Parts: sequence; structure tokens; C-alpha cells
Amino acid sequence: MRESSKKRLNIPKLISGIINGNIVSLSKAITIIESDNINDESNSKKIISSCIKEKSNSIRIGITGVPGVGKSTFIETFGTHLTNIGHKVAVLAIDPTSSINHGSILGDKTRMSTLVNNKNAFIRPSPASTHYGGVAKRTRESIILCEAAGYNIILVETVGVGQNEISVSEMVDFFLLLKLSGAGDELQGIKRGIIEMADAIIINKADGDNIENSNKAKSEFSMAIKFYPKRKSNWTPKVMTCSSVNNKGIKSIWDVISEYVTATKSNNFFNENRKSQNKYWLLQTINDKLQSNFFGSEKIKKELEKQYDLLDNKKTTPFAAAEILLKI
Repeated sequence: MRESSKKRLNIPKLISGIINGNIVSLSKAITIIESDNINDESNSKKIISSCIKEKSNSIRIGITGVPGVGKSTFIETFGTHLTNIGHKVAVLAIDPTSSINHGSILGDKTRMSTLVNNKNAFIRPSPASTHYGGVAKRTRESIILCEAAGYNIILVETVGVGQNEISVSEMVDFFLLLKLSGAGDELQGIKRGIIEMADAIIINKADGDNIENSNKAKSEFSMAIKFYPKRKSNWTPKVMTCSSVNNKGIKSIWDVISEYVTATKSNNFFNENRKSQNKYWLLQTINDKLQSNFFGSEKIKKELEKQYDLLDNKKTTPFAAAEILLKI
């Protein structure tokens, strides 16, 4: 039944549906481009090549932070604010993948119950799997599809597991880092490379008894970022506090993002950065394809097992084994 339904799939109609803002078409198309099935590869290329031609005046925002920092609540409050002022918001939420059965928790739709019912919002949870960078395998392509469907604000929520998430900065215009006060990582976090990527650091859950600690954390981060090198964008990262639950500070965050977009478009960094990102993903795609073809080869698989045995018996070195494998 599944094969016959795939044969009946009308790709031109699906593309037309995306461009006309049909959520069902958009969801189906993202499923196709996320698929590892070789039969979906051709359709995936057709969909992406058609959607990338559509003009878009979008802003892509990456949102990251450790588990428990309140990303989902923040995105629901922030996304609702954006739709209330006339924007169409797409949320690409990357859920952790189980290391046991490789299944995704995919809980973001239940955690964003208000936003998911908003006619001007689209939420797509995808499993992170083992893909490097805290983003799903086809996140960047999904961004292109969402923009073609008319969503002008794209929010990319990452897993929140550490430095590997830095690659998300290569697919967004603005990188927003959520932090908690009183979690013991204020100064420790400053050492992390991910801080250097952030265009804004938001101290979340600044409410109740936590307001004083949040303001203290804001001061510490504000002092620390002064010692970081000047950015190509000429933008100085902002440190702010907010309460997603009480909807405080949300408007100010959007004002800062708008200020950033205006400033970087004015000095042409915005467009140059997107060009640079395109080149990055070109090379990344080539690397992924080469690696997939390499390890998918039956000759390589057999020789790899042979080299493993030689390594175990100390009859070769990793470098010598690699030379042999690369010459096949």
C-alpha cells in the first residue's frame, strides 16, 4: 500500500501546495526530504530546487540552551508574540533521539499546545538522530521549504547538548542562547565556544524569587562578553532577561533582533553571511556524500573488517590502515 501511494504522489501538485501555504503539503514534503530511502531522493531534489526559487524576506533565528532552560515555553511565548504582530512563524524543533531504539521523543507539539493551534504558525518536530550539530539531517532544506510556504520567521530549536550545536549558527541569521541563573554555569558557560556564536544571551525564567539572580547573571555575562573579539558583523551581543511564563521581556528580544537585522543589512553583513553559509553547506554536503558513498561500498566494508582485525592484533596502525582503505 505504501509503495502504491508513493507512485501516486504528484510532486508538481505538492510543490504548488507548498507555495500556496498548504500545511499538509509542507509536512509531506519535509517528510520526503528527511527520508533516507533512495527512492525519495529524486523527488526531494525536485521539491528543493523549485522552492529555493521562491523569493523570501525571512529572518532565521537559532535558539539553543541546555535541557531544562525553557526553550519550548520561550518559543511558544515568543512565537505567539510574533504572530500577534503579523508574522508567519515556522518552528523547526529538533527532538533528542533515543540511543536505544533511535526513536525521537517528538514532544514539542504537546509542549507548545497554544502555538500549534495558531493558524499563522507551523511546528515541525524532527529527530536529531546522530547528526552532528544538534540539528536534524535536513534542517536547512526544511528552512527553504518553510520560506517558500510564506513563513517569514524561522525558529530553529536545537537539542541543547553542548558545543556540537555550533553548526546551527551556519544556517541562521541570528543566534540566541538561553541561559539560567543560579545553575552554577554562568562563568563556566563563558568559556564555551557557543557563547562566542551568540548574538544575544537571554537569562530565562527571570521571575518570582529568581529575579535578583537573573539580574546578577545578566551583569556577569555583560561584563564577560566585552573581552571577546570584535565580530565581522560589528554587532555587540546583547544580554537580557525574560520570563516566558509571565511574557516579560519578549517584546524587547524581538526589538533587539530587528535592530540586528537592520544593522547587518545596512553594512551588508546579512547578505554576505548567507552567501558564506551557502558555501559552508555546499562543502558539508560534499563531505556527507563522500562519507556515505565510502562507507556504503561493499569493498570498503570487507576491507574495514580486515583492518580492524589487524589493528586488534597490533599488525598495523590506524594511519596505515586508513591509507589502504583510501586507495581502494
